Amino acid sequence: MNFRGLLALAASWFLVSAVCAVDPCVSGVQPGLRPGPYSFVLSTGTNRGQSQCFICETADKPAVVVFARTLSEPLGKLVGKLDKATTDHKAAELRGWITFLAEDQAKVDADVVRWTQQHALKAIPAGVFEDVVGPPSYKLAKDADVTVMLFVKRKVAANFAFRAGELNDDAIAEVLKALPKIVENKP
Repeated sequence: MNFRGLLALAASWFLVSAVCAVDPCVSGVQPGLRPGPYSFVLSTGTNRGQSQCFICETADKPAVVVFARTLSEPLGKLVGKLDKATTDHKAAELRGWITFLAEDQAKVDADVVRWTQQHALKAIPAGVFEDVVGPPSYKLAKDADVTVMLFVKRKVAANFAFRAGELNDDAIAEVLKALPKIVENKP
């Protein structure tokens, strides 16, 4: 290949890389749509070890559901702030939980428990959905490491998705900025 060919190839690679880096990650139930029920095995909380469907129990109340594929520090920071928000918005009955996606709950259970203890989670239970794809009706993107959905009155009000490495302080601030959409609109 000659110099011009290499230059054209490098320019094409750079353009593709720039476009991919700008594309936002889209994952999960989109705003205006209803999140469907799903059950997962709890690793923490009073029903530890049992299958639970918080969607069913939440009904019209405001809630934040987080789906994650990895245990990370930025995720711990986000969920720690959501944990505090559930306490701060107790009058609005804000609920929240985190669902980790893994093939085998028993293999990751101890890690999930340690992670929740490390991040001092009190109000937000954590559990495992035993399939890395996630609940089928949620259409979680394969490249989404973290998907956050805020919903109230059985409809998603806000949705955020992050690839590995994208969840940072600015992204966490954006998620938290959306909380008033669900706690202030509660009847």
